[in-house]
Amino acid sequence: DGETPRELARLLTDRGWGASRLTALEHLGASDQALLEGEAATWSYPRTRDLVTLAIEPVPDPGTVVLSRVPGLPDHAFEHDGMLTKHAVRAATLAALAPQPGELLWDVGAGNGSVAIEWLRAVPDTHAIAIERDPERMARLARNADTLGCPDLTRVLGTAPMALSGLAAPDAVFIGGGLSAPGVWEVCWQALRPGGRLVANAVTLEGEAVITRHARLPGAELTRIATARAVAVGPHLGWKPAMPITQIRVVKP
Repeated sequence: DGETPRELARLLTDRGWGASRLTALEHLGASDQALLEGEAATWSYPRTRDLVTLAIEPVPDPGTVVLSRVPGLPDHAFEHDGMLTKHAVRAATLAALAPQPGELLWDVGAGNGSVAIEWLRAVPDTHAIAIERDPERMARLARNADTLGCPDLTRVLGTAPMALSGLAAPDAVFIGGGLSAPGVWEVCWQALRPGGRLVANAVTLEGEAVITRHARLPGAELTRIATARAVAVGPHLGWKPAMPITQIRVVKP
């Protein structure tokens, strides 16, 4: 309605896009049609008429970081409590999941939602369901999805495998949390559509044990991902390794 242009101008300004150009087209095709223009940060119209079409030319403010749609967003792009698939591992995980238009992802043990959100950002017309048992993380996940442009991310609060019952069959599954819980792998594999991809990351010995049990599945691919960051060591720099990740990718026949 007529409040929309002002609300969008405020939203753009709050997100660091106040320099964006807005054009509001009122009552197009009618005898009283009108055109209103301005920048988001200085939008001066309290209200337009209710039948309005709004065009936005996005322009970032100085200092605003423009985030790429290529997977592997910086970790600080997400609000998190440390339970986050780190950006280098996340990029490798999205490559293994290989999203395609129209496909549905189950992100099991979604944590703060980084993998599901990057799946949705990477390819248009994809869908994702994030399953997470912790209410605080689920609330954080919802804020991340909103901030990063994925408000349609479906959220299921509950513990796998029970929380997976009745969900639409996925084209891809990522198990990031709860891999060692009894029945999680089996339920995900059974629900996966033919040709779908199951990807799981393990950092614990218990998670690796599950991956090892399924390593002989036809077409299973195992990858060991080890990363290190340069940190200060006195006046010098040295490498600080992260915990290694064991990843399995299996395509369902």
